[in-house]
Amino acid sequence: MKHQRYFDPSDSPLREVSQIATLIGDLDRRVRILECDAVIEEQRARVFDPRDPAYPVLARSLVARRENIMNTITALERRLADHPDQAELVRLMAMANNS
Repeated sequence: MKHQRYFDPSDSPLREVSQIATLIGDLDRRVRILECDAVIEEQRARVFDPRDPAYPVLARSLVARRENIMNTITALERRLADHPDQAELVRLMAMANNS
């Protein structure tokens, strides 16, 4: 049974940092999935140049989604930079939980 972490209401910045860090991890995983899917679609169509009119529409939309998610990750990382102490604590807690 996995125990849920308890955050004191006074630890609101810590909770926000934890949520942002988790979201960044999830979004990073999605970026990697989209990259793989775009490459697979390019290989299927045998067209690798996005400027080529025959470039697959699906690959084009996957790349656009990936770019949007990467922009979101960048914005979230800027928010994490506003809380460097809490971000380090969350990183250490995550490392301890993965051991």
